[in-house]
Order: sequence, then structure tokens, then C-alpha cells
Amino acid sequence: MRITAVTCVKNEGPFLLEWIAFNRLIGVTDFLFYSNNCSDGTDNLLDALADRGLVRHLPNPAQGRNYQMEALKDARRQDIVAEADWVWIADVDEFLNIHTGDHTIPALITTCGEPQAISASFQFFANDGIEAFADTPVISQFTRSHNPDLWCGEFAIEVKTLVRRDFPLQYFGAHRPFFKGNLAADQRPRWTDGSGRDVPHRFLVAANPRRIRRFPAQGARNFATLNHYALRSLDSYLVKNDRGDVNRENRTFDDTYWRERNDGGHFDTSIHRYLPALETALAELRRDPEIDALHRDCVARHITRRDTLLKRPEYRDMRDQLRNANALPPQEEALISSLGLAS
Repeated sequence: MRITAVTCVKNEGPFLLEWIAFNRLIGVTDFLFYSNNCSDGTDNLLDALADRGLVRHLPNPAQGRNYQMEALKDARRQDIVAEADWVWIADVDEFLNIHTGDHTIPALITTCGEPQAISASFQFFANDGIEAFADTPVISQFTRSHNPDLWCGEFAIEVKTLVRRDFPLQYFGAHRPFFKGNLAADQRPRWTDGSGRDVPHRFLVAANPRRIRRFPAQGARNFATLNHYALRSLDSYLVKNDRGDVNRENRTFDDTYWRERNDGGHFDTSIHRYLPALETALAELRRDPEIDALHRDCVARHITRRDTLLKRPEYRDMRDQLRNANALPPQEEALISSLGLAS
């Protein structure tokens, strides 16, 4: 089975090898990376990996527009995507945690009944008071998340989607694929959640704009969850804030984004089942002296950028604000206040 992962990156150098090694463990065979305006050595490391045939690395074709959507439009034309049996579109801070069979994508596909698409629900992992960046696997460091069935007062939680080659595709979205709205009912794809159940009809046909990329998470994660480490360490979050993100040029995050994803009420180490094999795979990648040196360079630049940012008063203020931010998401805080339950 040929499974291609497609992702967009900007200054993700310290985290690349873990993400590649992890995805290879779960069955990804090919990688298509788009990068733009990197200053931390991400592009250098990807080029070296591409030289070894481990990934394909292309410049993002977007010109000041929506970087991710422009890349996905281009990806569809690439043979590495067009010839794949399945396509997995995800970010470098997202890890597909498979709970069935041998914990690989092929096992998930089989357990879900061989559908044409599988959407896995997000589970946002909190920072949990970890301040310092550490060059160790992200999946080992962060073990607390929100209640997986409820996020910021919402039962419907965002998803990311595996897409089979014969899906009647109109275009790829970052969270889900889309098919033409006039497709006959008997031509619509079989599409399941992470428990092998058919996705809700209104999600399938994109009939609810408010929930075009989400559906209720309760009962949807028996076979797979998408662990999302959007915050990582406080150090890395500051650097992430500085670089913006791959979706919109020069976007930065305020403490609402942090607070919404820093709910640590639930403990979950199920993804640690992969750690022994992951550490072996990482060691194998870093046995190549050039790959190891380029990874170390990315780490050094990441730390240097943090130090540079913290010389600026606005970043010191941001760090202190995040350290002291209310542990409740804003929506929960507002609900408690409206009910007169605030102490």
C-alpha cells in the first residue's frame, strides 16, 4: 500500500525527524513537503532528506496567498500524490494515534471496513507547564489534554482525513476532501470516522458551514485519534508566534489560542506505545552524519531565536502572560461567570 503524507512547513526544523519517523512507523511510504521562507534550517534538512530519497521537498507555490490551500492544489498534480493509494494531509504537530490491530494505517483501514475516506478527531495536548524546549520526542513530553469528547464547550471537534485514491475528489481541503455538490447519492464515497461509523450526513455533503470540518467526537475515536501538539513547550510557542503559520501570511496567535489548547484535565499516554520503535527509528535517521548535523543546526537556531525574542520586552510580556493565563478555556470561563459560579 502506497500512502503519501502531504504537509506544509515553515521553521519546523527541530521537529521534522520525529514526524517523519513516526509516520513511517504507522505506514506512510512517501512524503511531500512544501516549505516557505524558512530561517531555521528546515529547508536545508529537507533538501538533504530529499537527496536520500526519503522525502520530496518543493517550494510552496503560493505568492502571499493561502499557503496551505495553494500547496494542496499543486500537490494533486504531483505523481507522488496522484499515484498513491491513500493521501494523508496533516501538519508536523499532528500525530495519528491508531488504537487497532498493529497500530498502522493499513490496520485502521481494514478495521474501518475499507472506506474511501477516514476522518480522525483532534485531541489537543496541553503545554502543561513545560517551559523549556527539549530535543526529545514531542509525543513523550506532553501527556495531558482536554476531555476528548468536549473541547471549549463544543461536542463537535475538528478532524483530519485519510483519502483513498478512488475518492470522487473535487479538491483537497486541509481538514477534509470535497466532492461536487451535485454528485448523485449512490456515487457519494463511503466515509467513516475513527470508529468505522459513517460520518454524519451533513458533514459528508458539507451542508453545515459552521461544522464543515468537524463532527461530534464522542464515540468517534475507538480506532484512531489525532493527537495535536499545537503548543509544545513555552519556548517553542514563542518561536511559533514569531513565525506565524503556514495558512495565512504573518498571522500570530494571542492567548485565546493558547488557552483553548491548554486544557490539561485529561491524562493520555496511549501514543507512548510507539516510543520504543520511534526512538530506534530516530537513531537510525541520525546515524547519517549530515542529517544529524543539520538537525542539530535546526535545534540551535530554534534556541537562538527564542533567546533573541526574549530580548524584546513584548516577548517577555507575552511569556509572562502565558505563564499566568487562566487554565480554563475562555468559553468555559465565560460560562462559569454567566452561571454565577465564579469564586
